Amino acid sequence: MLFRSSSLTITLSSETDWDIFWTDKQWIRFVYDRVHLDANQRVNHFRNYYELCRKDNLIKNLKKTKRALAKQGPSSSCLASSFHPCTGRTAEADSYNFFPATFSLPGEYLLFVEAFKRAPESKWIMKPVGRSQGKGIFLFERLSDINEWKADTRWGPQVQDPSQQAERYIVQQYLSNPLLVGGKKFDLRMYCLVTSYSPLTAYMYREGFARFTSSRYELNSANMDDTYVHLTNVAVQKQGPDYDPESGGKMELRALKQYLLTRYPASAVDGMLAAMQDLVIKSLLAVQPVMISDRQRFALLHPQVFGTLFSALNCTATMCSSTPISNRGSLR
Repeated sequence: MLFRSSSLTITLSSETDWDIFWTDKQWIRFVYDRVHLDANQRVNHFRNYYELCRKDNLIKNLKKTKRALAKQGPSSSCLASSFHPCTGRTAEADSYNFFPATFSLPGEYLLFVEAFKRAPESKWIMKPVGRSQGKGIFLFERLSDINEWKADTRWGPQVQDPSQQAERYIVQQYLSNPLLVGGKKFDLRMYCLVTSYSPLTAYMYREGFARFTSSRYELNSANMDDTYVHLTNVAVQKQGPDYDPESGGKMELRALKQYLLTRYPASAVDGMLAAMQDLVIKSLLAVQPVMISDRQRFALLHPQVFGTLFSALNCTATMCSSTPISNRGSLR
């Protein structure tokens, strides 16, 4: 729809006569380095997109940036006073607080166990690093709940073939008290166009939409396995008995803002939306030092946000929809 509304023409017959190549990530990994691009041609992924879009790598880069900022401390040229405290980049490091306690498994399993023991009442969520649409995600509240996963012998060093190794996961402290609308959990999907990392150049699309669960939210031991309560992925929700195919369980961002303004002060709502944009920018800044950037690549990203907490960043943004609401909230 985006290309059809412009002066561009979609071509399926030519492998070389094009200006923009909308391809998948596999093409970037296995084909890109073996082709020559003309100066006018653009591809919709950066070479090492996985530094941003794979869950474990994104968390790694966010943590690395936070540690680096914290180590810098106050600037040597800063003169502190009671009116203007000299915090240097410490405050900036503290602003990287928009992701929950997260660990990459199996490498950080012992660190996770320590965090688990410090918060015995918490719930945790496991997410495979290389899958999407809610596949492979599950909640748990006891270490014994993941014994079967932990005991998988394919984690061992004797397994040399990556294709035969057990799937890698991240584990995060579950947000147990999310903002609800109509008693249901939701997340926000936005669009961000990155045209360069050197210098960092990004554009946030004004529209977007919220995705809702089809069941009312309640957190207890009895419904930990109920994906219709906990996961907002449409691929999951559309299988549920209460799914509304007409709305797709979605609401336009502007409609959500109008609803929130009836419940909360305008300053709080505007502050939340500004914080959402800020966390996307901070995520891009975190990967900027490691991203391979050139003028022939761009990326249309699909950040996924729960309130002011970052959940994931999809490098393959949804460009169309089968429902009117997400169609209006998507690029067009």
